Amino acid sequence: MNDAIRPQPGILDIALYEGGKAQVAGMNNVLKLSSNENPFGASDRAKEAFGKTVHTLHRYPNTDHHSLRHAIGDVHGLDADRIICGVGSDEIIMMLCQAYAGPRDEVVFTEHGFLMYRISTLAVGATPVEVPERERVTDVDAILKACNKHTKLVFVANPNNPTGTMISSAEMERLAAGLPPQAILVIDGAYAEYVDGYDGGAGLASTRENVVMTRTFSKIYGLGGLRIGWGYGPRQIIDVLNRIRQPFNLSNTQLDVAEAAVRDQDWVNKCRAENARMRHWLAESLAEVGVPSDTSLANFVLARFSTVDEAEACDAFLQSQGLIIRRVASYKLPNCLRITVGDESGCRRIAHAVGQFKGMK
Repeated sequence: MNDAIRPQPGILDIALYEGGKAQVAGMNNVLKLSSNENPFGASDRAKEAFGKTVHTLHRYPNTDHHSLRHAIGDVHGLDADRIICGVGSDEIIMMLCQAYAGPRDEVVFTEHGFLMYRISTLAVGATPVEVPERERVTDVDAILKACNKHTKLVFVANPNNPTGTMISSAEMERLAAGLPPQAILVIDGAYAEYVDGYDGGAGLASTRENVVMTRTFSKIYGLGGLRIGWGYGPRQIIDVLNRIRQPFNLSNTQLDVAEAAVRDQDWVNKCRAENARMRHWLAESLAEVGVPSDTSLANFVLARFSTVDEAEACDAFLQSQGLIIRRVASYKLPNCLRITVGDESGCRRIAHAVGQFKGMK
């Protein structure tokens, strides 16, 4: 190994991201509830748009994402010129770190926050600053206490992943108002569509110069396999991000399918309602067998067990039944299992299996 060839500082401190497990060795009838995917998939309109794009595979996509940005703007009542599209919201997060953080800068996020915040921070040589939550809920006072003259970005997922909890818009506004003048608040709204009447932070991003909102098509829109996200914020910040964005970062397929998906709000409303119904049922069913969870406002439930050993044993038992959920020890929640809300049969299957496990003890 050539010791003279070295990566930038911070990169080797990055632990490789591990996605939700998708297979169990030797089993065919596997139910995957580990990646917070929409069990109903994409809408028919999105699928139809996907099929049509086969005829334009040889064409370069539009570099300014005009049609998709205007579709998002129309649906959400936002200024299309203040929207940026990316390869999932992950790319927007990375671009924010590239544009606004570097060596000697600090990026703040909560202890159970999305792993990409730390990864993106280390990738640009900045210092990650992790602050405690209050019983798995974002603590605004703890975040403000952690901020200083070196703070450049503050990431808050609302609802949070993997806890499913969220804070009020008033608390988010208090956080934005209390940040140092050079800091940007990034509201990660990946699960915003699952909360009825919630704008994901769009209102704050519309009125404040220090707030950016990120969103994704990977969750309620059922397009995780295409990797499409977007961000919204002050015009000057979006202009900066567009200067470092790869010009052809989204293909014609991604752009056309996302546009069809966002315009099909009937599908979104149907998926939201069914998720809320089964989320409530699943949480109550787990509680009845002694597995509590916080009130979730996303498309998953964070099941809490009494010990790490019990959580790991339950995971092993579920896998033996062909059920894949997500261990979240990497999120500092080793005694918890994150369970995606599936369709009704999937939820009943997982609840029955957890009940069997608890009954064997």
